[in-house]
Amino acid sequence: MTAAPKTGFTKTGSRRGSYQASKQELLLRFQRVLGQVGGIARMVEDERYCPEVLVQIRSVTAALDQIGYLLLREHLAHCVSDGIRNGEGDAYLDEVMEVIRGYSRR
Repeated sequence: MTAAPKTGFTKTGSRRGSYQASKQELLLRFQRVLGQVGGIARMVEDERYCPEVLVQIRSVTAALDQIGYLLLREHLAHCVSDGIRNGEGDAYLDEVMEVIRGYSRR
């Protein structure tokens, strides 16, 4: 396995995302998910019928999956393509494949 790419890192050594163009959209989606999770907690407090709660949980899971796909697309379009142009493509591709493997394990 190739060493992790050096581009995209902050001064502290952690990686920095390059999804600035869609940051507002992502934050809005996260706010909606937070609202949905709060609603699910209220449903449990109100002892709502289990299948109704489960439907809402699936809805939150689907919303988080969509956020993940948006982030993955941004990562491929910016970080990975930049890494390939800079000669660090193998490291970026290894990294993104590990992320994809994580998604497929569910």
